Amino acid sequence: MASTGRWIRALTRGITKNLQLAGSCTSVRAASGLSKDMLPGPYPRTPEERALAAKKYNMRVEDYEPYPDDGMGFGDYPKLPDKSQQERDPWYSWDEPDLRRNYGEPMHWDFDMFIRNRVDTSPSPVDWNTMVKHFCGFLGFMLIMFYVGEIFPSYQPVAPKQYPYNNLYLENGGSPDEEPPKVHNYVI
Repeated sequence: MASTGRWIRALTRGITKNLQLAGSCTSVRAASGLSKDMLPGPYPRTPEERALAAKKYNMRVEDYEPYPDDGMGFGDYPKLPDKSQQERDPWYSWDEPDLRRNYGEPMHWDFDMFIRNRVDTSPSPVDWNTMVKHFCGFLGFMLIMFYVGEIFPSYQPVAPKQYPYNNLYLENGGSPDEEPPKVHNYVI
């Protein structure tokens, strides 16, 4: 029961410095996952800590900016610009061409949101007002054309509707005692 309480405290604090399990599970380690050097450290408070964190993530000190220390557990992880992979140069010789990234390059915290089949943050070649005007113009034109098509149908019927059984003579109220009139239906 005590080890369960330790787990809960460790999970509620966010990402901790060491991920050793309590009690008898201290020697057990997962075969996958991040090692301790890959996990974010504590939030850098001094310029020396900022320089060490920038070096850890292969960044220059001028370019390094951590997420704010608001209790979300980001630690010293760098705040990268919200740019999708679509914006990156497709002709560059990337180490991982599918992800358009190089080895050792820090990944965005919301990496899965900015991959190439998700959000595209590249600037649109057409501004929003022009797109709305074109859409509304097209929609208005199509509604007018549908209205005109309802008023003046282009395929007028050229022959009366043909029904089986002598034009449904009995179903339309004809007398079964009388001979129905002969109906000539054309077969094409």
